[in-house]
Amino acid sequence: MKKVYVITGATSGIGKTLVQAFSKENTVFAGYRNEKYLEELKNISENIIPFYIDMEKKNSISQAAAFIKSQTDKIDTLINVAGCVVAGLMDRLDVDDIRKQFEVNTFSHLDLSQRLLPLLKDGKIINISSMASFGVFPFVGPYCASKRALDILFNSLSVESNVKVVSIKPGVIATPLWGKSVELNKKSIENCKEYEKQMQYLIKNAKKNETNGLDVHKVTDLIVKIDSMNNPKSSYTVGFDAFCANLLSKLPQDWINKAIKFGIKAKISSLK
Repeated sequence: MKKVYVITGATSGIGKTLVQAFSKENTVFAGYRNEKYLEELKNISENIIPFYIDMEKKNSISQAAAFIKSQTDKIDTLINVAGCVVAGLMDRLDVDDIRKQFEVNTFSHLDLSQRLLPLLKDGKIINISSMASFGVFPFVGPYCASKRALDILFNSLSVESNVKVVSIKPGVIATPLWGKSVELNKKSIENCKEYEKQMQYLIKNAKKNETNGLDVHKVTDLIVKIDSMNNPKSSYTVGFDAFCANLLSKLPQDWINKAIKFGIKAKISSLK
């Protein structure tokens, strides 16, 4: 039987690969923000119904939900993929940028999910969280916090209702997200004059992640498998780095902090 999917962040990375996988035999509502990707989405499959959504704008989210409701009376799986990375030093980051981080990565997904719950019935919500949810990564504190908040809020939703929520926590994935993050955080990076080495490391690491990260299909193949399960687990890590981050997060916080400071100091001192 043909199933119905809603996928945000559908124009690149994990989202695009999921659209390609699920639209072969199912109806997929594919969320986009940039108009230049609209035709590309349409050309993937005739089973795709693109919809515009800007995760920073409440009106856009409500309009997207209204459009989806006008097109279908059921959703089998909602996959919240869209996101961004706000990076920099906590003592220099603009609090408005941190608010944006939570708006895009956390609140927008909860808003859309609440609006679509009446259509989900016995369906699933699958969230693309991150190993950052374990909270052990410097210079991307807002990103870590937004993913942790995403997990906590949706876990509460799952406990309080009959909706099955699954959190996918990948390690570093080779997606355009990392290159975009450098451009997005250009202002905060330039505002750290005394921390050139730290910011140099941040940029270098982001660019490395974009090409050397885990193949995106490692994540999407798992999601396809999870979607077929009647009773999947509430949380999955993907990749050895995510597995290690999970283990590290179970240590006392002081130990974690010392280990991170030592590791970052070693990496920064090695930069030429």
